[in-house]
Amino acid sequence: MFGFARGLLLLIVLLSSGSALAFDHAYTGYAGLLQRQVTWLPQGHASTVDYQGLQQEHAALRRELQQFSAVGQAEFEGWSRPRQMAFLINAYNAFTLELILSRYPDLDSIRDLGSLLRSPWKKPFFRLLGEERSLDWIEHQQLRPGYPDARVHFAVNCASIGCPALRPEPYLAERLEAQLDDQQRRFLGDRSRNRFDAATGTLNVSMIFKWYGEDFATPAGGTEAWLAARSALLADTPAEQARIASGAFKLDYRPYDWRLNDRRPPGR
Repeated sequence: MFGFARGLLLLIVLLSSGSALAFDHAYTGYAGLLQRQVTWLPQGHASTVDYQGLQQEHAALRRELQQFSAVGQAEFEGWSRPRQMAFLINAYNAFTLELILSRYPDLDSIRDLGSLLRSPWKKPFFRLLGEERSLDWIEHQQLRPGYPDARVHFAVNCASIGCPALRPEPYLAERLEAQLDDQQRRFLGDRSRNRFDAATGTLNVSMIFKWYGEDFATPAGGTEAWLAARSALLADTPAEQARIASGAFKLDYRPYDWRLNDRRPPGR
């Protein structure tokens, strides 16, 4: 009888801790999908998604999304901050893929999925940490206030050409710092989105720096100071880098390209 009770107690303990053991922080299945369907473009500043190929693996993507949705608030709170941050970034990017597939191929931009009354980012369409959520909830109510790090803007992907690249791999807690640094390097080094015009002394940058200027502010100043500290990534010659580092530039924002980051050629 004692042995039976002891075995039953052990079973209860295992079952109660099973959810904590169940989540795969290596994101093995999701990693496979990204590796197969996401490709770096030449020079590695941007990537494209084979949405047609991903559509053929839609069932596999949904299985991965179910794993995200199965995580409860208590389990999440028991993780380290890097694990939490990686989970939220991965969830944002994975559910964005699901949102695109909800109408693909009959769309040219993620904005086609919104309406006059509500943007696609504000629409609750998935379950996360126990409740129905939207993409904006992840970004603006969780990541930005809870994990203040401007590099997050280079990690979350809005399925658009103008957006920082979707990596062909998930974010992992043990590699998160290196991955965020790499995303920053790739995005700032993309001259189609960020470049210095020496003739006019103008630093033309992505609209991201205007929309989220408060996140790029530093104790030394605003967005300009943040950019000046990263001059080596924003220009290609020592002279231009020195001008940016000194703060001797005007700041201007480039139009954002909302076209879908699809691997298929235009006109498909």
